[in-house]
Amino acid sequence: MIIDEHYRVAIFGSARIKEGDKIYQDVFAIAKAMGEQGFDVVTGGGPGLMLAANSGHKSANSGTHSLGLNIRLTHEQIANSYLDINHDFDRFSDRLDTFVSLSDVVVVCPGGIGTLLELFYTWQLVQVKHLCETPIVLFGEMWSDLLDWLRREVMTNGLFDLQDMNHIFHLTNRDDVIQLVTKIHDDRINIEHVCHNFEKYRVEFKSDKTDLRPKDLSV
Repeated sequence: MIIDEHYRVAIFGSARIKEGDKIYQDVFAIAKAMGEQGFDVVTGGGPGLMLAANSGHKSANSGTHSLGLNIRLTHEQIANSYLDINHDFDRFSDRLDTFVSLSDVVVVCPGGIGTLLELFYTWQLVQVKHLCETPIVLFGEMWSDLLDWLRREVMTNGLFDLQDMNHIFHLTNRDDVIQLVTKIHDDRINIEHVCHNFEKYRVEFKSDKTDLRPKDLSV
């Protein structure tokens, strides 16, 4: 296996989800596959789905790095024990900027306010074209209602463009997440701007019934 030292997948998700939950097992499997593909994984470094991602990645024994960007909170979020590299932050803004600078792909799993902050911060940077090559993958059924709300309440009132969905993928099957991330990485080696192919990937991996994504947009 050739290890790609410069390709990193950020995995965002709730600190509250426990090991027995299916989504925990799915995130473990996704992160393990990322390690097997030679990719680093970056998380918030804490418990819940962050722990699932870091422990899954480490279980691949791939020689790649499991990174944690931990935030110092009043209730003391403790870094999990599956990190090769851990860095503590006092401010969410500094932590978010580091996530963005380190990550080539963002996988957003079910979560609460912190996960939503990470999603929308990354999405904002895509919208204003500070990011181009970074796809955002929403993993899990819970995102369907959010996407439907964006269409019904935000887009129809002219506050959101169809084009803003350009880098968003909504997938509910963990194998699809693994295949999509791997395919985008492999194409990136041969294509100067892989984001030009995102529309093709959306058609191939489509699973979101709300279908906010443009059908005829040349990116």
